[in-house]
Amino acid sequence: MEEDLIVKTDGLKKTFRTDEIETSALDGISLGVKKGEFIAIMGPSGCGKSTLLNVIGMIDHPTGGRYHFAGDEVSGLREKERVEKRKGKIGFIFQNFNLIDEINVFDNVELPLYFMRVSANERRKRVMAVLDRMKISHRVKHYPQQLSGGQQQRVAICRALVSMPWMILADEPTGNLDSNNGIQVMELLTEVNKEGTTVLMVTHSERDSSYAHRIVNMLDGRIVPHKVLL
Repeated sequence: MEEDLIVKTDGLKKTFRTDEIETSALDGISLGVKKGEFIAIMGPSGCGKSTLLNVIGMIDHPTGGRYHFAGDEVSGLREKERVEKRKGKIGFIFQNFNLIDEINVFDNVELPLYFMRVSANERRKRVMAVLDRMKISHRVKHYPQQLSGGQQQRVAICRALVSMPWMILADEPTGNLDSNNGIQVMELLTEVNKEGTTVLMVTHSERDSSYAHRIVNMLDGRIVPHKVLL
């Protein structure tokens, strides 16, 4: 049923243009994502996976087609409107962590709440709670460059979770981690998903994709037949 969908796209297109060339990154993507699903998006480099994630996350806008998020049409929103629409509802986890080197762990995790205008007392409670949960609170005063890759990704997950979003978008979340840390990150995402958060993950890893409920395969900006994991 459509009311169970948190993401619904119809014929989604994204074209990048320069003076000399036009590149179609998304070519008619129609996709439905149910609330509480864990989906892995797979395909070769350059097939449009990250572009699709950016459009779904409202970081970028489509050049054609329609996109409904939680029942609301958002494909035509301006940048400022997209920011407001995703605030507190979508959390992001990136391969390169995207932490701010100049501020410590606490401040990195707190940042989304600051922009949501959450009170200082509530911010502290929520930041410490999520750091404790991810077993990284002992590093609260450290800076990103003082942490290992696995620790940095834990902090990035904390930042994504602190706003209690409806959906997590993860772009190659284990790409810069060793096998052990990568497994820990996937187990954390699985735990969050079991608690009700929808997870969309771009990955090249067959191991990581095995944690998902469903795999969406992409090729040349299109979705090709996928398999459902039993």
